[in-house]
Amino acid sequence: MTDKLQLLAERIRAARRLTILTGAGVSAASGVPTFRGQDGLWRHYRAEDLATPEAFGRNPRLVWEWYAWRREKIAGCRPNAAHEVIAAWSQVFPACRVVTQNVDDLHVRAGTRNLTRIHGSLWELSCWDGCAKGAAGWRDERVPLRELPPRCPHCGGLARPAVVWFGEALVGENLRAALEATACDVFLTIGTSAIVYPAAGLVHDARRQGAFTAEINLEATPASGTVDLAVHGGAEVVLPRVAERL
Repeated sequence: MTDKLQLLAERIRAARRLTILTGAGVSAASGVPTFRGQDGLWRHYRAEDLATPEAFGRNPRLVWEWYAWRREKIAGCRPNAAHEVIAAWSQVFPACRVVTQNVDDLHVRAGTRNLTRIHGSLWELSCWDGCAKGAAGWRDERVPLRELPPRCPHCGGLARPAVVWFGEALVGENLRAALEATACDVFLTIGTSAIVYPAAGLVHDARRQGAFTAEINLEATPASGTVDLAVHGGAEVVLPRVAERL
């Protein structure tokens, strides 16, 4: 483990362009509930059955009850050591870019720069009907929300969480930013399951372009055998140890 951490630190130190992809494992130590694992069920519903346009169309109140529960849980969470190290690197390395699959905005609260949130944010809403003003979305950090389901302040129609649901395409500008970030010297994938595309394909894109690729995760993933370096451990433990060696 020590040799791996030293190698990773040396690669990061020498990198002109550093890209970091993060997933739910980065926020686990902050107490953020995850889609998968023991806390992945809510009232016997799977996240995959609630986070879809079809589910919202059938029962918007049920979907919003789940999101309201998640917002309440995350409101009490704080950025952990992993968020803090990543934020510090984003401020120190001029060409550091962070791409996150997380919708909790803990990277934002940690002060991360050059951040692309490819799946959106729990703290932002948009108009379900896509009205001209509401389609762009707005921020609402109130816990609890004033009403369930909330309404679009522009047209009075239903509001939806401004997140990317299963079956939906990523926002074009976010996808472009994520793909551009694969042109780097070091690509770190941290706390991801490596099974949700297109995010799971970014590390492979980076490697094809010559980047040194590394994975930090509690357990092996489909990407573990293809990256240049795989480190098993919690991001909140591993990243501070890497930072100490820089």
